[in-house]
Amino acid sequence: MSGEAPVSGLLVVDKPAGCTSHDVVDRVRKVFGITKVGHAGTLDPSATGVLLVGLGKATRLLSFVQGLPKEYRAAVKFGISTTSQDAEGEVIREKPCSSDLEKVRAAAREFVGELTQLPPMVSAVKVGGEPLYKAARRGEQVDRPQRTVRVYALEIEHFDAEDQTATIYVKCSSGTYVRTLASDLGDAIGCGGHVTSLRRLSIGSFNEGQAIALAALENLKPAEALGSVLSLREAMRDFPQRTVKDAELDAVSHGRELGPAEPPRRLGELPVMSMKRSGDRPAHEVGMTTGIPVGILEPGGELIAVYRKGPHGLKAAAVLI
Repeated sequence: MSGEAPVSGLLVVDKPAGCTSHDVVDRVRKVFGITKVGHAGTLDPSATGVLLVGLGKATRLLSFVQGLPKEYRAAVKFGISTTSQDAEGEVIREKPCSSDLEKVRAAAREFVGELTQLPPMVSAVKVGGEPLYKAARRGEQVDRPQRTVRVYALEIEHFDAEDQTATIYVKCSSGTYVRTLASDLGDAIGCGGHVTSLRRLSIGSFNEGQAIALAALENLKPAEALGSVLSLREAMRDFPQRTVKDAELDAVSHGRELGPAEPPRRLGELPVMSMKRSGDRPAHEVGMTTGIPVGILEPGGELIAVYRKGPHGLKAAAVLI
């Protein structure tokens, strides 16, 4: 795409199993012939599903969309615990399990709400500047702080009493480890467990129905591939948006603070936290709290900046012009 305007926007990619999230970024770079590409919300190599990939200026928006609620579907095997809490790890404990559907559902209800998790050793969480998985490869155990997460829904969609396996649906906050949740659920019913497959269904309103398979993207011609790229404005569609002009437009171009504004009231301006299930409330229902990103639009409707709501107004978080 040399000689053309730089590509900027968001791709909703359906990540295949067997590659890392960084591998996806490298392959997208080749499709569009650009180097400025990044992703939001890392998926394990064995996991599939929605991966948000930012191109050009959209790489500066990834930190905002990464914080949106996420939905997953996972297969869980009870009675076997592994080092990584998934099928990639070594078995560290086996215990006979004879749970039934009601027992598993009752245990699952206890994990809905705010809870603390201990990140698994086989993870990209950094302690002392080093990812935990590097220490795990050396056979080391590292003290790591627990993190507070929120589970909006944990549903047992299917349970096989003979095999002691389940299919679970999870809706959770950013930073939640589904494999840790599955392991803890197994411990709660008395026999441990691990994830055998994991698929991310959505990040905010970006869902698998909108995602393009990586192989399909690679088979497109460059001009065709552009048709799958969402605009910068669409990339921030789950957050409030505000149009500026005249003096405010000039202020944004220089990254200056904007005065307070009334919370958005029209449906199209409200943050969309879930497209399918209830369980959390969009920002406008709990008040426009400090720190919520607000997309700033120029009169023609193009996204030119992202501000955050402060105690006395809006402060620039990313200016794109």
